[in-house]
Parts: sequence; structure tokens; C-alpha cells
Amino acid sequence: MRFLPILFLLLAGPLAAQDSPLRAMQTGHASKGWEGVGRLDISGKGFCTAALITDRLILTAAHCLYDTDGTLIDTNRFVFEAGLRNGRSEASRGITRAMAHPDYKHLGSDRDITEIASDVAILSLGQPVRNGRVKPYPIATEPQAGDEIGIVSYARERSEAPSLQEVCSVMGQQSGVLLMSCSIDFGSSGAPVFKVQNGRAHIVSVVSAMANVAGKKIALGTSLTQPLNDLLAAFNSAAPAQAGIIQGGQQSDTGAKFVRP
Repeated sequence: MRFLPILFLLLAGPLAAQDSPLRAMQTGHASKGWEGVGRLDISGKGFCTAALITDRLILTAAHCLYDTDGTLIDTNRFVFEAGLRNGRSEASRGITRAMAHPDYKHLGSDRDITEIASDVAILSLGQPVRNGRVKPYPIATEPQAGDEIGIVSYARERSEAPSLQEVCSVMGQQSGVLLMSCSIDFGSSGAPVFKVQNGRAHIVSVVSAMANVAGKKIALGTSLTQPLNDLLAAFNSAAPAQAGIIQGGQQSDTGAKFVRP
């Protein structure tokens, strides 16, 4: 996770005035419905955030797959800790396969908007997660400017339990990148951005980077729908087909709810 000083951000609209604060989910009751979000530990590097989209696939940012020297990280260095809270997870799984979006180019410190638009990856777990409390999240179409969204993430100084920001907003969209007022920090890369539809949380974006607008940190993420479809097509063409992704409108009640202001 890095700050991205790019001029197009000056086109962003006003910052949201009603964003809710981050809330640490330290108890099982507080984290109910969010167990499918986990910490993606990377041996020798740190961690990102990831979320289940099937019982065997997790979604995160593509740049999480790369080491500090720009090389791809071996899958045996990843461990997904679903619902990790104070040293205990609902499910711990190794990774057998990982793929970044086919258009993603890892540019290191020279990141630009093109990289963010395709900064999405899927990883296959060594064993499926079939814990009744840990359910995959459906995918919804990208939100529009002004829409309320929320985010669940791990990050620096809050790495031992997930934090929920129930309400933040989409500030704008440009060239396949969403500008969001959500609170993020180092470690939030790959965090799922949610929008509530019919009372259920659907993933609409994945956090890629931070930027500064008017002295405030904002989040940047991919406009997820088409990039994820392209990535899944590439992933499935290179191996036996995976279980289908849950699209918006299908039944997958995780129990996760946002509290609206």
C-alpha cells in the first residue's frame, strides 16, 4: 500500500461529511457476518487483506502477489486467515495457485492509474472453507459517485482484528478507478469494499492504493465488475473451472449488515 501522487485526483468531488469512524471488531458478536474477510499473511513481507468469493477462491489486490524486488511471490509463502481476531481465525488455509489480472503490470514505485484499474487478483485455497460461519460474498456492479459504501480491513496498528467502516462514499470514478473516502492504511491493500443490496453486503471494489486530497487520505480501488470477469476467464482457461462466483441477486446471506447513519 503506497500513497499515489497523481494529478487526476484534483478532479475529485468534495469529501464526504458523514463518514462513520472505523470500528474494531474484537468480539465474535461484533464480527458476525464478516468472517469471510481475512488477513492474507505473506512470509517475509507482511500482509494484505482478502475476502472469500467462493468456498475456495479469495479476492485481493494484484500487487500483493509481488515481492519488494518486483518478482512474483511463491504461493507457499501465503496463508489466508479467515476472520482472524486476536490470534485465532475461523479458518486457516494455504494457497495453491494465484493469478493477477492479465493486464496488470507491476510498476513498483511508479504506479499509475492504469495499474490501479487492473490491480486485482484471485488465489485458490489449498482446501475449501466450509465453515457455516464463514461464507463467500457476492459481487455487485460498480457503485456510482455519491453512493454509500463500507469497508472491512486489517492494517498497520490494527493487524490483530478486522475493522469495519460502516459508511464512507464514492467520490468519483475515472478510467476504471474508484475514488473513495474510506479510511485505509498500510495492510489494507486488497480489502473488500462493500455495498448493501437487499439487506446483504456485496463486494463492489478492492482497495489498491492511498492518495491525498485536500490534506485527507482517500482510498483508490478498481471498478471491479469487468476486471474480475476478465480475470476469472483467464484463471479458468488455465485450469479446471472453479465454482461459480455469486453474482448480485443470488442467495448468499452472510448475515453482514451495515448500520446507516
